[in-house]
This record gives sequence, C-alpha cells and structure tokens, in this order.
Amino acid sequence: MSQPVQPPNQPQQPFGGQPVEGNPYAGQPGQPAPAAPTGNPYGQQPPAPTGNPFAGQQPGQGAPFGGGAPFAPAPPARNNILLGVAVALGAAIVAGILYGVIAGSIEREVGYAAVGVGFLVGFAASKVGGSNPAVIAASAVFSIGAVYVGQLVGISMILADVAQIPFSEVVGDHFDAVTEAWSQEADFMTYLFLGLGAVAAVGGAKKAG
Repeated sequence: MSQPVQPPNQPQQPFGGQPVEGNPYAGQPGQPAPAAPTGNPYGQQPPAPTGNPFAGQQPGQGAPFGGGAPFAPAPPARNNILLGVAVALGAAIVAGILYGVIAGSIEREVGYAAVGVGFLVGFAASKVGGSNPAVIAASAVFSIGAVYVGQLVGISMILADVAQIPFSEVVGDHFDAVTEAWSQEADFMTYLFLGLGAVAAVGGAKKAG
C-alpha cells in the first residue's frame, strides 16, 4: 500500500528554534531564544546594597582619594599637669616614709637614699604629667618635703626607742619635741640631703620625659 507523498517545499522552522506550540520559551524568527529558568528566582538579580560604600573593595585596597585607613585615632597626649602633680605628691609621701624608716633603723641618714627619693618622685610625676615645667618644679618641691618628712620619721623612731614608748605616741603627743630635735641636730649634711632630693627629682623628671 503506498504512502501519501509529502508536498514539496514544506515550511521549515527557524534555525535553533523550538516548536512554538506548547513551548513558552521558543524563540521567534529573528530573535534570540530567552534563557531557560535555573530554579533560583534571585540568580539574575543584582546584589542588594549593603550601605557600606567600601564593601566592594578587595582586601589591601586603600581608602578613596589615595589615603590610608580613614579616621585613624591619634595617640593620647601625655601632658596632664594636675595628674602629674598629684602623682608627685603621692610618690613623695610614700618615698618620704620609706626614707624615714631606713634612717631610723640604722640611726643615720644616707645620701643615696635621699637621691633615690627625689629620683622616684620626679620620674613618676613626669611619666604621667609629661615634661611640663610646673610638674618638674612640683616634683622638686615635694622631694624636699619628702626628705624632710623622712628625717622627722627617723628622729621619731630614734626617740621612741630611747624613751621606750610607742612610735605613734611620739608622733601624736610629742611631735613638737621631734621638730625641736630636728632643728638642734640640723647641720650642713641635713640641708645637703634636702638639696640632693630636689636635684634628683629634676633628673628623674628629665629621664622620664
């Protein structure tokens, strides 16, 4: 049984196209075929803005306008005069008491101890307050006071030992006798130690600054 002969010159589909019927993505003649869906509804969307203008930069890229890290904080200035003076006063009180304990224990003054008192006061004050002239001057004055307090503490310890009474009683009830004893015993070396404390304070302040 013979088959029917197809009519010649049957219309052809466009090159690369798909049947139009039943295929919503088939390309029309003369138009490129649209891309098939990938299953990700966000695949072709541009990245959402993050609010950070530098988010797209790669690591190692500098900030805009050729600068380095924007708004780099500056180191804090070390020039607090009031705090430096307060530290000088505190160091002078502590160092003066230690100096007096040493002098009272050996019943004599030591020049190196007076120098150590002044150096400690000046170094601590300038380390906090900087090399301000007011801080250095306060360190020198407080160092003289520290050496003087140390001398009084040493005399009080000696008097307490001689009189066989508590140290607190000598300081609390007979402090006038302590200052009188200091005035009678003061000599060139006594004032020299006061001066060494002031000079050492200036040296300690310059060393710290």
